[in-house]
Amino acid sequence: MDEMQKVDDWLAALLANLEPAARTRMLREVARDVRRIQQQNITAQRAPDGTAWEPRRMSARTKQGRVKRRMFTKLKTAKFLKATANASQAEVSFTRQAQRIARVHHYGLRDRVSRGGPEVKYAARPLLGINGEVETTVQEALLRWLAG
Repeated sequence: MDEMQKVDDWLAALLANLEPAARTRMLREVARDVRRIQQQNITAQRAPDGTAWEPRRMSARTKQGRVKRRMFTKLKTAKFLKATANASQAEVSFTRQAQRIARVHHYGLRDRVSRGGPEVKYAARPLLGINGEVETTVQEALLRWLAG
């Protein structure tokens, strides 16, 4: 653990030496890579830790006119899942109009199916998160920028 702290301190010192414009470009690339990983997880319908999401509920209505597309196909697009960066941070988040839907599904909250419709408790389906793949990607991007 002590060795990791030394590596973190060394990386922090190197990052502090980069100009703000270079840090912004680097963090923008990191945010794009992290967004791509999150989109892949949503496409595969799995949580960031690798576990599969709970499938949609079957109902009487579902059988006759069932939904044929996968969950969150539009929510994972770059229109709603934004990657932003500045000289001090990189962020991957949903836009304002998509945040409510994402929050309800991420935490498994209650929400109305449609305006004036019944209120339903949704299953928790984590959309965004950090895992080993994200950490490795971030470390590789940092080393690539610091080396070149």
